[in-house]
Amino acid sequence: MPVDTAHILVVDDDQRLRDLLDRFLTDNGYNVTTAGDADEARASLRGLRFDALVLDRMMPGEDGLCLARDLLTHDATPILLLTAMGEPDERIAGLESGVDDYLVKPFEPRELLLRLGNILRRAANDGPGAGEVVRFGAFRFDPGHRLLTENDMPVRLTEAESGLLAVLAAAPGQPIARDELAARDSQAGNSRAVDVQITRLRRKIERDPKFPRYLQTVRGMGYMLQIDGVESAP
Repeated sequence: MPVDTAHILVVDDDQRLRDLLDRFLTDNGYNVTTAGDADEARASLRGLRFDALVLDRMMPGEDGLCLARDLLTHDATPILLLTAMGEPDERIAGLESGVDDYLVKPFEPRELLLRLGNILRRAANDGPGAGEVVRFGAFRFDPGHRLLTENDMPVRLTEAESGLLAVLAAAPGQPIARDELAARDSQAGNSRAVDVQITRLRRKIERDPKFPRYLQTVRGMGYMLQIDGVESAP
């Protein structure tokens, strides 16, 4: 199913924001159902199948983080968590709970659209599966083992470099925002540090780092990895 026809459940106790998200996502091709709290969300989940949840962190009663943790014990539906708390500990707590992404309020609707599209594509298994590697030029990268080779010879990567490459390889051809790259890999640091790691990675995999073929910048959005294919690991 195309990403932009996915069915999204938006859960937020702020009716104004809930209505805005409903209109914005609908205008961008999504099917949308809304809920004002965890109880309404559970009622919708019992009767309908959703492709992703956009879930507010702070709600009266059962909060979004508790709801996410409970849902993830028996459901693999991707979750994008919204929060007014942008502290690193809060972001880490959200990601450690198993949610797919974390977005701090206030946010740009375009960023929400980008992040939601990314998690839907990852859920659709656009990237390599277990025991598979991505191939680009003379390089092979095994995300599971964080191993990069060039013409079958190992290429040394730092933990931060291999972590970033693994995140990008999970969604080849799809732009991933700098903040998301930083949040998805604990070694990456902040968004500025991500830029530094990307520059170092390009020196290792690009023939001309100033004009990258594989590790590309998507202006106003982030970075993406262009690959030639996916194949079974040796």
